[in-house]
Formats: sequence, C-alpha cells, structure tokens
Amino acid sequence: MAGVGGAAAPGDGGAGGAGRDGRAAAEALGGGGPGPAPAPQRAETLGFYESDRRRERRRGRAELSLLRFLSAELTRGYFLEHNEAKYTERRERVYTCMRIPRELEKLMVFGIFLCLDAFLYVFTLLPVRVFLAVFRLFTLPCYGLRDRRVLQPAQVCDMLKGVILVICYFMMHYVDYSMMYHLIRGQSVIKLYIIYNMLEVADRLFSSFGQDILDALYWTATEPKERKRAHIGVIPHFFMAVLYVFLHAILIMVQATTLNVAFNSHNKSLLTIMMSNNFVEIKGSVFKKFEKNNLFQMSNSDIKERFTNYVLLLIVCLRNMEQFSWNPDHLWVLFPDVCMVVASEIAVDIVKHAFITKFNDITADVYSEYRASLAFDLVSSRQKNAYTDYSDSVARRMGFIPLPLAVLLIRVVTSSIKVQGILSYACVILFYLGLISLKVLNSIVLLGKSCQYVKEAKMEEKLFNPPPASAPSKPSSKSQNKCKPSQSTEETLSASVTSQPTHQKENAVPLLVTSSSDQLLTTPDGDEKDTTQENSELKHRSSKKDLLEIDRFTICGNRID
Repeated sequence: MAGVGGAAAPGDGGAGGAGRDGRAAAEALGGGGPGPAPAPQRAETLGFYESDRRRERRRGRAELSLLRFLSAELTRGYFLEHNEAKYTERRERVYTCMRIPRELEKLMVFGIFLCLDAFLYVFTLLPVRVFLAVFRLFTLPCYGLRDRRVLQPAQVCDMLKGVILVICYFMMHYVDYSMMYHLIRGQSVIKLYIIYNMLEVADRLFSSFGQDILDALYWTATEPKERKRAHIGVIPHFFMAVLYVFLHAILIMVQATTLNVAFNSHNKSLLTIMMSNNFVEIKGSVFKKFEKNNLFQMSNSDIKERFTNYVLLLIVCLRNMEQFSWNPDHLWVLFPDVCMVVASEIAVDIVKHAFITKFNDITADVYSEYRASLAFDLVSSRQKNAYTDYSDSVARRMGFIPLPLAVLLIRVVTSSIKVQGILSYACVILFYLGLISLKVLNSIVLLGKSCQYVKEAKMEEKLFNPPPASAPSKPSSKSQNKCKPSQSTEETLSASVTSQPTHQKENAVPLLVTSSSDQLLTTPDGDEKDTTQENSELKHRSSKKDLLEIDRFTICGNRID
C-alpha cells in the first residue's frame, strides 16, 4: 500500500505538471482548453509573472552600488551640438551685454554734449541775440515800416527768454541759501531721503510740463495777427512762464542743498542712502517690457539726469569752496565723493540698460539709431526754414530745460564769487570770451558729428520732408498736385544757416489735417477711391512710429504703450 501510494503520488504530480504545461500552451495559442476552471489558471499565470518581477528587482538591487553611481556620474556625456540654435542665441546675448557699455556711453557722451551746447547757449549767444533784437527795436524808425513784422519770431522768443532770466534772477535773491541749508541739515536722515525722492519726482513733473508752458508763450507771442485769437493773451502766459522758471529753480536749489548736506555729513550715511537710491531704480525698470521707442525715451531721460547731476555737483563744489575760502586742499577732500557719485550713476545706467536689452531681445545697435535721431534734431534745427530752436528741440526730446538751471547757477556764482577791481572785471570778460569759444567749438564739432551720423543712418531724405505733425493735408484733385511747385534738393542744401525763416503767405494750405468724413463730404464721386486709399495710407503710417516722431518727454521715461 505504501509502495502503491508512493508510486501514485509522483505519477499524479507528473500528470498534473503535464496538464498545466498543456493548458499554458493552449492558452498561448489562443485556444481555451476543455478545462472546467479558467479563473484559477489565470491566477497561476499572474503569480508566475510576479515572481519573475521580484527576481528581477532583487537582481537590480544587488547590482546598485555607490561605486557604480560615481562611475556613471564621472563618465556621463552630452552633446551640445544637438541644440545649436539655443546656445548660439545665448552666446549672442553675452556679446550684446559686453557691447552695451561702449554703445551706451557713446550715446551718453553725445547727448551730454548736446545738453552742454544748449546750456552754454543761455550764457553766451542768448545775451548777444537779445542785444541785437533790442538794437533793431530801437533803430526801427531808421528802417521804416517796410517789413510787416517789427521783430522776427526768433528775436521775440530770445527777448522773452532774456526777460524771464533777468526777472527770475532778481526773484532768487529773496531765497536765502544759508537758511535753507541749515533747515535741511537739521532733519533726520530718513526724512531727507524721502525728501530727495520727492524732489526727483517733482523735477520730472516740472520738466514734462514746463516746456509746454514755454512753447505756449512763444507761439502766443509770435503767431500771425490775422488769425482769430482763442487764448488768454501774451501777458498771462508770460507770468505763468516766470512762475514756472522760478519754482523749478527753487526745486533744483533744494536738490543741490540736500546733496551738499550729504557731502558734509560726518558718517556719509545720507550720501550712501542717496547712492543706493540709484540701484533701486534698477528694480523698477529692469523687469518691465520695453520696446525700442520706450528705451529711447528712457535713454533721453538718463542723459538729462546725468547732466543735471553734473551741474548739481558743480554747485556743491562751489558752495563748499566758498565756505573754506577757496582753499584748493579742500577740493581733494570732495573729489573722492564726487567720483563715487559719478561712478554709481554710470554703473547703474550700464546694468539697467544691459538687462533691459537682454530681457527684451534688443540689440546693441539700437543705440546708434538713437544717436542718429538726436543728430537729426540738431541738423534739422540748422536749416533755413527751421520749425524750432535747437535748445527747444533738445528740451522736448530729453526733458532738459536750461532756463531754471541757468538761473540757479548764475545765482550761486554771483553769491560765491565777489568781483572787485579792474583786474577782476578783466578776468570776467576773458572768462566770458572763453565760454563763447567753448560754445562755438562745441557746436562745430557736434554739427560735424551729427552730419556724419545722419549720413551713416541714411536719413538725409528726411531732412527735406516736413515733419508729420505740421505736414499739410493732400489736396483731393490731381491737378492741384501737379501745379504745386517742388523745391529741389540742391536749393535746400545751399540754404544759409544764419538766415531767418521765411514768413508763410496768407493763402497757404492750412496745417490742420481734415477728417475722413469731411473729405467724403467735399470730394467728388470720381475721387472717392483716391480718398479711401489716402486714408488707408495715413492709418498705415500712423501705426508705425518712427523715432523722429517721439518728441515728448514722459514722466518716468519708461512708459509702456
């Protein structure tokens, strides 16, 4: 019995194994065998697979080790050429950031010399021009009334500028600089820091609105008398201009006084805080979206800010040298602080413009375009029939108005330097002649460089076209277009720089651009197609803004459209 049982057990096991192999083969071939229980067969198959997975996991864990990981990390490779476009773009960004300081400083130097030329004009050529205008006014009976105008528009504007300067200079004598200095020095450091930030914002607001006040005065005083006047008159505009120049001069004086207090503080904490304010400017501008036009406005604002800071540093040095009886040793004490302020301004501008161009994918060549646009303003203001004065165009483009700064500098120089004796007056005359020589030399060099930049940018043809704001509307009929005379390029190039602009005739085409509805009402049926084409062209041109059309100074210099 035992033998039979022992023999039967392996026979059953073998038969069972053969049966399982047969069923597995049948399931693999897709046939479901005649077995009565398919569910236990699937459970056995899943268990077999799970056991294989467990064995593989144990084998993988046995192969893992720290040495294998270290060898894999040390011998792991990658191929940069598979993403060539990405890395080439990153390399170009690095090259652009390396070119930004050089291109930016070229623009800054050119713009600072433009501001210097407009600033020296107030001290050198403006008094001579005012003298010539007054001489013509007093000698008018000798010439008779052959000319319709008593004075040319440029002469009227020069006389207005001269009168505003004289009046504001005498009004500044009622402002005590010493009392203002001690009043500001008695404040705490944090309060002075807040005051200085408020003064910077107020200076930009004054600059943005001040040129509008002056332009309104100039146009009110020189517009043709035949037109119906729809304004309040010349005298109210004149008083508004005087009040603006006086308040702006006081504002700049408070800025200079605060900077002087920072220089004279013992621990230099206020000067450090004021310099750190420049780095806060990076945070407010770098992470914003900028286009080329917005970056142009910011560049002009930075040029104006840097030149104004140079003049403020000059005023601080003059006041400190006066307090120490013009001892030259004290100048070397101020020199490190002056260099530190200038270096911080340059570093902040470079970092700011480098990251703005990086984040907005702007190339460094855009600064040469900005420089050509500023040069275009200078060259166009030297033409025979110029629409505006050069200093006014610089004020509109950069927001730099030289009149308040000139009033403050004259007030500080006259109070700091005492002129006594014939030798002192001779030195003053020689200094004035030197300023005139510097102004003439600077103007000649700037004019030559500007012509070079305009030719490199291929903008010569724009010099002979009227600006878009003052361009007359096109006549509706083609016969009027044919009869209109055209001025040749050679005649325009041969125009004299010193000649006055010619007076427009009364029957000239009006400078107002008519609307599309008015044109449809007045245009015959045969020319409706031409009118619609012209309107579409005007819309297409207005959608693409050129750098030359941006002549307004924004408040913050980084406005986002």
